Amino acid sequence: MTPTLPDILPVTPFVRPALGTVVVPGSKSLTNRAMLMAALCDTQVTLKGALLSEDTEIMAEALRRLGFGVDEDENSSEIRVRGKGGRVPATDAQLFTGLAGTAARFLTALCASARNGTFAVDGVPQMRTRPMRGLIDALRALGANIRCLGEEGFLPIEVRASGLRGGRVSIDARESSQMLSALLMVAPLADSAVTVVPEGKTRMPFVEMTRRQMAQFGIPYDAAAGEGFTVPKGSYVSPGTYPVEPDASAASYFAALPLAAGGSLGLSGLVPAGESLQGDIRFLEVLQSCGAEVAREREGVTVKVPRGAEAHGVDRDFSEFSDTFLTLAAVAPLLKGPTRITGIAHTRKQETDRVAGMAGELRRLGQEVLETEDCLEIHPRPLRTGQTIDTHGDHRFAMSFAVLGSRDVNGDGTPWLSIANPACCAKTFPGFFELLDQVRVKSSGA
Repeated sequence: MTPTLPDILPVTPFVRPALGTVVVPGSKSLTNRAMLMAALCDTQVTLKGALLSEDTEIMAEALRRLGFGVDEDENSSEIRVRGKGGRVPATDAQLFTGLAGTAARFLTALCASARNGTFAVDGVPQMRTRPMRGLIDALRALGANIRCLGEEGFLPIEVRASGLRGGRVSIDARESSQMLSALLMVAPLADSAVTVVPEGKTRMPFVEMTRRQMAQFGIPYDAAAGEGFTVPKGSYVSPGTYPVEPDASAASYFAALPLAAGGSLGLSGLVPAGESLQGDIRFLEVLQSCGAEVAREREGVTVKVPRGAEAHGVDRDFSEFSDTFLTLAAVAPLLKGPTRITGIAHTRKQETDRVAGMAGELRRLGQEVLETEDCLEIHPRPLRTGQTIDTHGDHRFAMSFAVLGSRDVNGDGTPWLSIANPACCAKTFPGFFELLDQVRVKSSGA
C-alpha cells in the first residue's frame, strides 16, 4: 500500500554517511511496455519485479477495460497478463490515462490497431496539453480513424477502429519518443510490414529499449535500421515469465544520495550501461564525472563518495536521459563550481515545465540560475533554509529535492527543507520516502 504522507513533509537530514543497499522498484517504462506486449501474446505472461504504481495501475486498468486479464500482486511485485493473440477483445471502452504519457500514447496506438470497435481515450487536464499529434497523424496515415474531441493533436480522442494497413509511414516524435515507441509496438498487427521513418531528431534510447524489448517477445530486431525501422507482420510470443529491470530513473535519486550525505550505497539488481535496456542508466556516468566512484558489484552497482572528497559541477547534455536531469540539478548547489545541463527543452512539455520549475525552486533556495529554452546553468550559493519546495504535482521534483534535503545543512540533524505534496511520488515510486527514511535510520546506527 502507498504510505500515508502529510501535505508538507520536512526532510530529515543524514547525520552520518549513507551506507547499505537499497532495492528500487521495477522500471515503469519496461513494465508498461511489457504489459502491452504481454496483452498481445497468445498465452499468459508473468512480469516479475514489476512496478506497481499509479502509472502502471492506469495501464493495467485500461487493459482490463479492453478485455484483457490483468492481475497484480503487490506482495510479490508480479503482474500477470493473459494475452489474446493480437486481438483486442472489447469493442467499446472508455479509457482514462490520468497524467501517464506512456499509457496515453501506447493505448491510443493499441486501440487504433484493433479490427473493430469504438474507443475513447482521455486524461487529466494536464495530460490534455501533452503532445500526441505525431502519433495521431502517423496512425491516420496507416488508415486509423481518430477524431480529436478538443484541440487537434491532443486528448481527448475517439478511435473508430478497423485495423492498420502496412507500408511506409513517417512520424514526428521529436516532442516525445513515446509516440514512436507506441507505433512500433503495434506495427506487427498491421496488414503487412510497416516501415517507420522518424522525422527530425528523435531521442532514441527509449526507442531502442522498445525495439530490444519487442525482440524479447518474439518480434525480430532489425539491427540495420537504415533511414527507418521495418517491422514485419507477426505475432508476439510469450516468454512465460519476464523479469523487469530495476528502474534506472528511480535509482538516480539513491545513486545521487552519497553526493548529499557522503558514504557508499549499493543499488541491488542495477546493471550499468551496455547491459541495461534503459538509457537512463547513463546517469551513473554523470555521477562519475562529478567525482563519485561507481563500481559494478556481483549484486548490482555501488556509488561512493570517499570521505573528504569534493564533488564538482559538470557540463552535460541530458537529451538522451532527461528524466534524470532534475536529480543532478537539485544537488547542484552542493557541488563545487557551476553545473550546466543542456538538451532539456522537450521536458517543458512533460508532467510540468520541468526547466522553468527547477529554475524557480533553486532560486527559492538562494541559487543563481541561468535559464534558456534548452539549458539550466546553476551557480552554487549558500542554501536558503526554512523553504518548502513546490513539487508542481511532479514526482521527480519531490524525489530530487528530498535528496538535497538529506544534506545536514544545519549541522545538527534538524530539517531545513520541506516537500509539498510528497504523495505525488505514487506516480512511479510509492515507497520512496519510506525507503529514504530506512536508509537514513540504518546509516545513523539507530
